[in-house]
Formats: sequence, structure tokens, C-alpha cells
Amino acid sequence: MSCRNALQNKENEMKANPDLKMVWVSAVALIDADGRILLAQRPEGKNLAGLWEFPGGKFEEGETPEQCLVRELEEELGIETAPSCLAPLTFVSHAYEDFQLMMLVYACRVWDGLPQGLEGQELAWVYPNKLSDYPMPPADLPLIPFLQDML
Repeated sequence: MSCRNALQNKENEMKANPDLKMVWVSAVALIDADGRILLAQRPEGKNLAGLWEFPGGKFEEGETPEQCLVRELEEELGIETAPSCLAPLTFVSHAYEDFQLMMLVYACRVWDGLPQGLEGQELAWVYPNKLSDYPMPPADLPLIPFLQDML
């Protein structure tokens, strides 16, 4: 499928669902010294359980995307970083059945602490060329080739 056709399909998808609620999230590619990226597996009981994703979460009222990530990384992984350590990479827009997701994606190579799954999620450090070995939510899939090209 050409880029033009893909864009037209996305436009048609959005026109077909004009009443979908927009959900804003920030996600991060945590990159270690070996060039691996941290993935978290969604725990049982959550929507899309068992799929692997880039850490992050929904914006809270009044938060910037960077503040959201700093908070989410501390809550979910027990690590600390600063907004200045987050480099904007790209964004992803994806229409799920009951909402439209807008995900702002960052890279981070500097943090304090050892990431741990504080919400029951499994973690995996993955080399970019192995990202496609991990089943992911549809919104995360376009990030795989992007990160592989970047890293």
C-alpha cells in the first residue's frame, strides 16, 4: 500500500468515527547503554493484556507530555528522570473501536534507578531488530520500523 493510500484510509477511518473521544498519551523508548529498548507487557485484567508496549500513559489534567512521562515512569517502573532528558521522536494516531489515541513518543537514555514492573507488568530489554518478535497493540506497531531506522 502506498503512503498516499494509507493516508486516505486513515482519513476515511477518522471521518467514519467523528464522535470518538480523543485520548492523549505519552510513551517513551527507554534506551540502555547497549542500544536495547525497554518494553512492558500489559498485565492481566487490563485492556490488551499480554501485549508488549513502550512505557507511558495518559495525560492528567494540566500535565505536559513530558511531565506525564516523568510521573508514569516513576509510578510504573520506579525510575526517575527529568523533562530535559526526554527527546521528542514522533507521534502516532490510531483509531481504536471506542476512542482515538494520540500518542506522543520520546526517547530517553538518562534516568536514575533500575526499572521494575511496579504494576505487575513483565519487562524486557529488546534490541531494535527484535522488536517485531513481541506482539504489540496496533498503535505501537508503526514505531517498530521507525526505531529500527533511528537506532
